[in-house]
Amino acid sequence: MSGLPDEIQIQADGAVRTVVLNRPEQLNATNAALHRGLALVWRELAEDREASVVVLTGAGKAFSAGGDFSFMQKLQSDERFREETMEEARAILLDMIRFPLPVIAAVNGPAVGLGCSLALSCDIVLLSDEAHLADPHLSIGLVAGDGGAALWPLFTSMLRAKEFIFTGDRIGPEQAVALGLANRVVPAAELRDEAMKLAQRLTRLPQRALRDTKRALNTHIEKAVAGPLEIAIQAEMASMASPEHAARVAKLLAKTKG
Repeated sequence: MSGLPDEIQIQADGAVRTVVLNRPEQLNATNAALHRGLALVWRELAEDREASVVVLTGAGKAFSAGGDFSFMQKLQSDERFREETMEEARAILLDMIRFPLPVIAAVNGPAVGLGCSLALSCDIVLLSDEAHLADPHLSIGLVAGDGGAALWPLFTSMLRAKEFIFTGDRIGPEQAVALGLANRVVPAAELRDEAMKLAQRLTRLPQRALRDTKRALNTHIEKAVAGPLEIAIQAEMASMASPEHAARVAKLLAKTKG
């Protein structure tokens, strides 16, 4: 696909497109290039007339382990970059909700922060038995703006959403299914094959009916997230410039270098 950074790869198998988050050595943590790619890839794939189904997964051991610390520090110090990035964040979530093709998340490892939001923005979520979900925005002084506050209450109860977003606690695969945050758990060695098997099954359905059914179902999501997402995006952008957030990130960065 033209215009996409190396941090996102597209693999084609018949009518199935696999989107791979491709920073394996950094556990697919989001940096500026990956974030920009996520804001571009859904519109590019929507124009692929040969595609019918998309699988979203991560390279290596993680799906996406949250935000890159250097990326966070630039967001703290550069107001224009912060505004542009949060525009991308809005586009990522809304473009995934409006994306016409069914998307299967093959969550092969930790899905944290934005990574968790990416998984929950898909239509079907398969979790490796080695994966977990978490949204630790609050623990580093950020509002859970790029998906968590808007999405989680749609899939689990408001009380459970608040508990896990407030605490940032990890949610294991079986618990995620029980909470309504995933469809089912798959052994790690079988995850990609199971996702492809399901994707191929969806390619054999009447495509117009499948797309229109997804569009009708996702209208519920789009209407539900509209207000909360805007509040959360603006609040997260403000929290990125807070001294509390800067101190938390600096402390974490020092630990990684120590």
